[in-house]
Amino acid sequence: MESINELINSLIVELKRGTLVLSVLSQLSKPEYGYSLAQKLEEKNTPIEAGTLYPLLRRLEKQNLLTSQWDTSESRPRKFYVLSDMGKEVYNSLKEEWRALSRQLQGLIEEEEA
Repeated sequence: MESINELINSLIVELKRGTLVLSVLSQLSKPEYGYSLAQKLEEKNTPIEAGTLYPLLRRLEKQNLLTSQWDTSESRPRKFYVLSDMGKEVYNSLKEEWRALSRQLQGLIEEEEA
């Protein structure tokens, strides 16, 4: 039987998992490569592991939400990602949906606390 702390941690991971796509899309209005994106998210208290980020970037690119370009001007080639036109549209829709869900949840929580 898992402890209450283990259960809470598991549920927190589930909550965060549902926000990963929106978090990543929110940071790609300008080109970023994987490591710089991970650092940027870390600085904004939204850490993401490399083993989660890179497959997510590849999936978003495959879904045509991101475009990528290799930069080989430095000694180590880097693949930069940025929102595609479709990605911008999807991001804006997801952002509005997030705001609506946040308002709904806030209403439920405030009602329960009253």
